[in-house]
Amino acid sequence: MSLLSTLIPSLSRSGANGEGGPAPARRPRYEIEETEAAYGLTVFLPGVAKDGLEITDEDGQLRIAGRRTAKLPEGLTALHVESSDAAFELVLSHDGSVDAGKISAELKDGVLHLTLAKAESAKPRKISVN
Repeated sequence: MSLLSTLIPSLSRSGANGEGGPAPARRPRYEIEETEAAYGLTVFLPGVAKDGLEITDEDGQLRIAGRRTAKLPEGLTALHVESSDAAFELVLSHDGSVDAGKISAELKDGVLHLTLAKAESAKPRKISVN
């Protein structure tokens, strides 16, 4: 099964409606790889701590959301800040080819690695000829 037909960015994004609502969430940079057994998802989240991260998989949507909470050491003042503390959200839709019970995640040095095991029905099968 093709990666393009299983994990795709959702068109819905949370955000402001232009009428005083909350600020729009930003979508973090990410990469997806595929093996026979699983999809590998790498999401780049500099400055994000584990407690500032929420990951859910429900109704065919994998959702990664949170907020960067980098703090400067006491006594230092930033002269220029290129990254934002705005909320972020990444929503990827899949067609049920991911086994939600076998998703694992690791956050290290601002990089989130998720392993999304493929459901048995999505794995290639060898068919013997009699």
